[in-house]
Amino acid sequence: MKNRYIAPVLVGAGIALALYSCGTTIPKNAKAVTNFDKSKYLGKWYEIARLDFKYEKGLNNVTAEYSLNDNGTIKVDNKGYDEKKEKWEQSIGKAKFAKSDNVGMLKVSFFGPFYAGYNVIAVEDNYKYALVAGENLKYLWILSRETTIPESIKADFLIKAREIGYEISDLVWVKHDKAN
Repeated sequence: MKNRYIAPVLVGAGIALALYSCGTTIPKNAKAVTNFDKSKYLGKWYEIARLDFKYEKGLNNVTAEYSLNDNGTIKVDNKGYDEKKEKWEQSIGKAKFAKSDNVGMLKVSFFGPFYAGYNVIAVEDNYKYALVAGENLKYLWILSRETTIPESIKADFLIKAREIGYEISDLVWVKHDKAN
């Protein structure tokens, strides 16, 4: 008698997982950049700072390179140097726009059908510096086309992040001393 409930529960759980993995969210007080220019965003970015999490823990010299895939998705190629292991780590994934391609709200996947929010919430006019929010207040990145960022841009990004609710004192400031 209990067996007749297993299939509907599994189907329901599968649907819930599929809906969750396909969606993307943005922190409550954040807003994705509108009039976003995908072509200007593509290319190599240096990670200046991040809120640390298990997949980037202990990494320095972190870069993200974005390029177009043939199917219209964006290839995400993340690299970083693990100083304890003395080796480069690399993760390749894909991203696609959550709404339209002129809104900086994307979803990124490194693990099959599971997607997470990747939200460009500030970008400098020439696309040299960007502030990226994850799907919640646990994920935040400051990116630059160079290994440094001007103090004025850094200050503006930190103010914006704090206003959204990020704990900016928890940011990890990434060292860039190796070529990759």
